[in-house]
Amino acid sequence: MALSANIRSSLYMMLGMGVFAIGDALTKYSTQTLNLGQFMFMRGLLCILLLAFIAARQDVLSRWRDALDKVTILRGFGEVGATTFYLVGLTHLSLAFVSSVYQAVPLAVTLGAVLFLGEKVGWRRWLSIGIGFIGVLIIIRPGGDGDGTGMNAYAMLLLVGVCFTAMRDLSTRRINMQIPTILISAMTSIMITITGFIIMQTDTGWVQPTTTDIIHVSIAAVLLIIGYHCIILATRAGDMSFASPFRYTSLLWAIALSYIVFNQIPDQNTLIGSAIVVASGCYMLYREAITGYRMRRELRRQNAGSSISP
Repeated sequence: MALSANIRSSLYMMLGMGVFAIGDALTKYSTQTLNLGQFMFMRGLLCILLLAFIAARQDVLSRWRDALDKVTILRGFGEVGATTFYLVGLTHLSLAFVSSVYQAVPLAVTLGAVLFLGEKVGWRRWLSIGIGFIGVLIIIRPGGDGDGTGMNAYAMLLLVGVCFTAMRDLSTRRINMQIPTILISAMTSIMITITGFIIMQTDTGWVQPTTTDIIHVSIAAVLLIIGYHCIILATRAGDMSFASPFRYTSLLWAIALSYIVFNQIPDQNTLIGSAIVVASGCYMLYREAITGYRMRRELRRQNAGSSISP
């Protein structure tokens, strides 16, 4: 039986979230032997090679100058900050805890759209944003015992990473649609690879990787590209208002992998805060869908009225 466009979109989204979560678990495991900068550098190099190969197969490699667009570079800086702070937090905190905090990204994107893009938000969405960030505070517990190990700077760095992620997503909306997606990804990978090299030099420098390390980094690079491809397919297959809530399945993946791979179980506060953040985000997405539907309906009504006027 053929699946509807929205069902396919949701399946792609869930698959993408699962792939990202597995890649994150592998990253956390690998950084026990490799320093974070070296991992970012090695994974970035492999991603660049894979993306260059795909770009060549799509016959868009000759258009590499298109990726030098200022908005694309701004998006790259957002991705660099998001990736760096996420991975720093991931190496010191549990996968479930990090994923729980990052569920606030849709809330931060909406807030950023209001502050920097002039988008209008009604009182219901303002309320959902406020409640969502209360959920984040419950998770990180300022002055408490974040992640069961004592509240520290790493939990706060995750919030900085959330802001960079929102910057990346908001910049993506402004990118010229004529620029191939594969080139945008390649530019981002180049910037992250350079960042990894710099971090590596300030840490322990280059450490000779084992065969196992190389295998792990290679798998992580492939998973990263597959995950991004799934998100692109989800975006193009159906309505994003339908598929977006399925982003929150990443939290389920993270909790399961934290327990299976690292024997870490999120505490009660993390689960409660996560539930609040997810519920707030889903309600906000629902309100955005309703608002978008009303605007489209009004536009169709106006167009219909203008078409029959004398």
